[in-house]
Amino acid sequence: MNKNIWITGASSGIGAALAVELSAQGHHLLLSSRRVEELKKVRESCTYPERVQILTMDMEDPESHQAMADQAWSLMSGVDVVIHNAGVSQRSLAHETDWRVDERLMRINYLGTVSLTKALLGRMLDRGRGHFVVVTSLTGVIPSPYRSGYSASKHALHGFFDSLRAELEDQGISVTIIAPGFVQTQVSVNALTGDGTSLGVMDDAQARGISAQRCAAEIVQAMNRQKREVYVGRESYAAYVKRYMPGLFARLIKKAKVR
Repeated sequence: MNKNIWITGASSGIGAALAVELSAQGHHLLLSSRRVEELKKVRESCTYPERVQILTMDMEDPESHQAMADQAWSLMSGVDVVIHNAGVSQRSLAHETDWRVDERLMRINYLGTVSLTKALLGRMLDRGRGHFVVVTSLTGVIPSPYRSGYSASKHALHGFFDSLRAELEDQGISVTIIAPGFVQTQVSVNALTGDGTSLGVMDDAQARGISAQRCAAEIVQAMNRQKREVYVGRESYAAYVKRYMPGLFARLIKKAKVR
């Protein structure tokens, strides 16, 4: 059955690949980010661009989110699935990172996502159904050097949405958490450094990652099966090492080549 799906962070990378994948399946899409021209390019790359709408928004502006949610609901005559994909990464050591960078990471990645979720929840509960697909990161399950604030924001998403699922799954609200490892996107190029500026280069670990298209295909499969939590990418084994062999993991992560 075709669904109304809202994708945040849809102007590039995983979000753009998700739009192409989901459009090919015939779904009606609403694409959001701050970059309207890039969103238009993504729309034109979709199989059914006439079924794709655009709504620009800023995850850093939670005061606007209720109005954005209201508009999205009106544009699509209801939202069946929200794919929370918007976010920003980090490439800096914790002791060299200004606390305002940590604050911004939490504001975009965690608080913005929570704000938008709460802006939609009332209508979904009234209707008795809704599905949140939350693209976090493998660093939301395990720690990683150079990503302390980013990892914290992604861990926070896991905590919030696992709790939300426990509260509302029996009322028709589904939550699928996706934790990708390294994916070939611009995430490291746009990542914040210790002073808040963008890194500006593709790091080696990101360049060796899986394609955004493969990641999107696995996300859609998990969404369609309403999985609760899925790890994506070649590094997924690290989550199990952390869980079952924490001492070994602690030694390995210090030596990991993650930049």
